[in-house]
Amino acid sequence: MVVSLLYVCVRPELGAADAEHASFRRALDVDVVDRLDLLTERLDPARLARYSGVVVGGSPFNVSDAEKSTVQLRVEADLAQIARRAIDQQIAAFFTCFSIGVVTRMLGGEVGSATPESASATVISTTDEGAADPVFGPSAPSLTVFTAHKESAVRLPEGAVLLATNEACPVQAYRVGSHLYAAQFHPEPTPRDFADRMTFYRTTGYFAPEEFDIVQRQVLSASVTEGAALLRRFAETFG
Repeated sequence: MVVSLLYVCVRPELGAADAEHASFRRALDVDVVDRLDLLTERLDPARLARYSGVVVGGSPFNVSDAEKSTVQLRVEADLAQIARRAIDQQIAAFFTCFSIGVVTRMLGGEVGSATPESASATVISTTDEGAADPVFGPSAPSLTVFTAHKESAVRLPEGAVLLATNEACPVQAYRVGSHLYAAQFHPEPTPRDFADRMTFYRTTGYFAPEEFDIVQRQVLSASVTEGAALLRRFAETFG
């Protein structure tokens, strides 16, 4: 399978960004997934047009932050451009983690901090619409994925279709139109990937620093495979 995908990086930490890029390559089972780092590069629509799909990685940014750097504001604006193109079916996009907040706010939904999830593996359930979706459907009725976030979508944008949910965070994934997917969770990491990523965020509030070893062991013992399957089906659907 030839995959024409672009990985869009929105992580300020270079080591974590490099590792995340590698995680997406492994999850998609391809050697090359091109990379655009929005922390250092502006979005070029001409370059974007060369790809059939975009996968957006995670970030410690929060759209609900009261004060934002110039870089974060620029990143959010560029992600919104990608979302608009996906809604217009010019490209397919799979937004994850922080970027679901960008899409939710852009489309008039609500983002808040009432349903955070610490760094862990969690079970999410597909909705009836998720079970009928080409990307999420084969994973129905439930799948285990990795989560770590301080904010989340608390009210869906108008026209969004809820695909996956759980009690801790009711909006786990949704679709807008046919080409835009947004997920609160991280679909790409293996347990080893996620455990290693934790080292970059030891004191940033995703878990108690003194519980690092305990949380990391729990992550390493988790059985998580369906996130990667989601990404491969996304690539197959739009590649």
